[in-house]
Amino acid sequence: MIPIVHLAIDPALAPQRPEITYTWRTLLTGMGYGWQELPWNASAVTIAYAADPLQVPSAQIVIHAQPERWTNPQQVRLIGHTQCHGYTLPRLEGDTPQAYPQVVNGSLHIVNDPIFAAFWLLSGYEEDQYPTLKHGYRDLSGSPMLTAGLLRRGLASAIGCWLTDMLQRCGLPHGLPRWPNGAMLAASCGHDVDYPEIVRWLEPLRILHRQGIRGLRAAFDVVRGRRNHWHFHSWMALEEQLGTRSAFYFVARQGSLLEYATGRPDPFYDVQAPHFRQLFRELSTAGWEIGLHASYLAYTDRSILAAERERLATSSGQPIEGNRHHYWHLNPCQPEQTLLLHEQVGFQYDASLTHNRYMGWRRSSTWPFFPWHRKLRRAVRTLQLPTGWMDDHLFGQKQYNPGERHGLLDELRDTVTEQGGLLLVDVHDYVYDDVLFPGWAATYRALWEDLAARGRVWFATPAAIARHWITRANQLAAVSTGLNEEAMNQPLSLKTSSQSI
Repeated sequence: MIPIVHLAIDPALAPQRPEITYTWRTLLTGMGYGWQELPWNASAVTIAYAADPLQVPSAQIVIHAQPERWTNPQQVRLIGHTQCHGYTLPRLEGDTPQAYPQVVNGSLHIVNDPIFAAFWLLSGYEEDQYPTLKHGYRDLSGSPMLTAGLLRRGLASAIGCWLTDMLQRCGLPHGLPRWPNGAMLAASCGHDVDYPEIVRWLEPLRILHRQGIRGLRAAFDVVRGRRNHWHFHSWMALEEQLGTRSAFYFVARQGSLLEYATGRPDPFYDVQAPHFRQLFRELSTAGWEIGLHASYLAYTDRSILAAERERLATSSGQPIEGNRHHYWHLNPCQPEQTLLLHEQVGFQYDASLTHNRYMGWRRSSTWPFFPWHRKLRRAVRTLQLPTGWMDDHLFGQKQYNPGERHGLLDELRDTVTEQGGLLLVDVHDYVYDDVLFPGWAATYRALWEDLAARGRVWFATPAAIARHWITRANQLAAVSTGLNEEAMNQPLSLKTSSQSI
């Protein structure tokens, strides 16, 4: 039986109800609890979310809301973190220092508003304060996310874990498990297919740029055709050995060298070519997922994104459930506009919200979640699978991620284990060859072997993880009442068709 949290929300918070409702649904879904929203004057309330903590119903837990923050989220700043019951929680400007939960008149009072903090992180207000660079990347230099390593701590999902701990201290049982078969965490890999076919005169220059004079022999091997990037079967053999399956994200739009040089860096291959069609058959027959790697400018137009999805579906003969954007290229000023396109086109999930330069979780959650759309004031119905690590973070972008690579990955693994989250990684298709890319594939293999040895890990494709999470979210919503949100109070559909809307 799914445990139910009886929740009352102060009517004084009505102007911000859509945002508050979204955040409670998101957290409780991640925590595994159903909910029953009660009137403000009800008795036997589990949690009262109060604008005025002196005027509250009888509740086991009273959370002090901060209406001024909900009204002006763009003015809030992250200044650091605090530790509470073993969890790393965000500290926002204006928070009361060392304000641990305290029992007052029989109720446990939480002074610093964790519900707003979770919303502020999940909806992207935290990243708004940072400069935008080329390709829409954010420069987090000097921020607490970098200086204190908070990107790798999953602050929003940590809030959910901490609230779970508070509820269990009040006598609630464990919630609905996040993952099947007794797994403590989930792990998945998506391979971005950028350069499966080498340009023989160009690739040696890239090798020398990466490796310097040490790459001279490898460069000659490429010129002579002794080394290449077509390593799909190598990845399949490795993952078969590990007992896992992954996704390969293909770009359906064929670019050119001229476009690349003039600022549209799409890959050069054609998914309609016979050898790609044969590859698709082999991948899908063996249980690997085929997903879309949306082209560099796909975020600018729904029709472009829909056409690319349809082209890949036609070429592969498979439904395309998931997407990740090439160069992580979302709308630089309004990422949620791109996330809304995913819903409109019909994707089950997207996995594009991460930082190109920095390891960790861009929206501070190790749990899947439905992103918030600020203008529409509702959740986007395409699930976001948060990507925590891209291979280049520890190689080409190493200067932004100082430290020993396996130690940094251990930190990600420990965070996901502690929070019962998802460790989704991005390892490019072309980095398998250890001579061309020393240590890249080996790092991925070592991480996956370590996870497998620890046990209680659900290895699955991103699409399987998304289907599971959506089914689980529907289970929780089915036993719940209240917290109604327009466009989210109907069961979420499991999309299996490649047809666009």
